[in-house]
Amino acid sequence: IALTTNSSIITASANDYGYDNVFDRQIESLADSKDVIIAISTSGASKSVINAVLKAKEKGCKVLVLTGGAQTELNDKADVSLAVSSDNTARIQEAHITIGHIICQLVEDAHLDE
Repeated sequence: IALTTNSSIITASANDYGYDNVFDRQIESLADSKDVIIAISTSGASKSVINAVLKAKEKGCKVLVLTGGAQTELNDKADVSLAVSSDNTARIQEAHITIGHIICQLVEDAHLDE
């Protein structure tokens, strides 16, 4: 489930709880301990993403984060952290897209084998 696609939920949550909590509110209601959360932040410092990861960990989820090259609080909170070794925003985001495609392929391959 992508937490970024429902504009009604995002705007309502931002209005009622602030933008720093737009994702953790969704994780609170949708996630459980069997879930894997993939959190993406170019800077690794996005408060909304950090709060989402904290909520996911509180609920017992496994967390994978994709960030840029700097070691950040977000990297420290993850079960698995993939930091793209670059300071160039475009290169970091391009790498994140590629990593996302690889993850999708791995999940698909795993389920085809079942």
